[in-house]
Amino acid sequence: MGYQFGAVLAFAVVAILFALVMLFVGRLFRPRFPNDNKVSIYECGERPIGSAWYNFNPRFYLIALVFIIFEVDIALTFPVVVVYASWIKKRTGWVAFVELMLFTVVLLVGLAWAWAHGDLEWVKQLSSKPAKPAPVEPAEPSREKISLSA
Repeated sequence: MGYQFGAVLAFAVVAILFALVMLFVGRLFRPRFPNDNKVSIYECGERPIGSAWYNFNPRFYLIALVFIIFEVDIALTFPVVVVYASWIKKRTGWVAFVELMLFTVVLLVGLAWAWAHGDLEWVKQLSSKPAKPAPVEPAEPSREKISLSA
């Protein structure tokens, strides 16, 4: 039983064509009644208030990203652990063990890096170093006419 790449390719082409045809059919038959409410920004059912340009502290998202990375580690490790006993009987369990340990070590190195850079701290201390002032450009000379007569 060899690989059937032709069947996989045909399935992928049919899936992509189906999606494109359904988008086109939807565009043909859906009603179009645009108004100000429909074209405004939609965020969780709330009307947008104020400017979208404000200072934003992304610290929460760094911690959430680390959490998601370790959740993916668990999600990818669990199936291997389920069949690990059968792999040991076939004497190929050491390969899976080495791969899992390497995978986990890479994630732990990333966690150590984030921890060392202080990205896991909710409240960061500001640096005690004074900020370097921006270079000041010389002002251009005035182009006004100077009258020498009194």
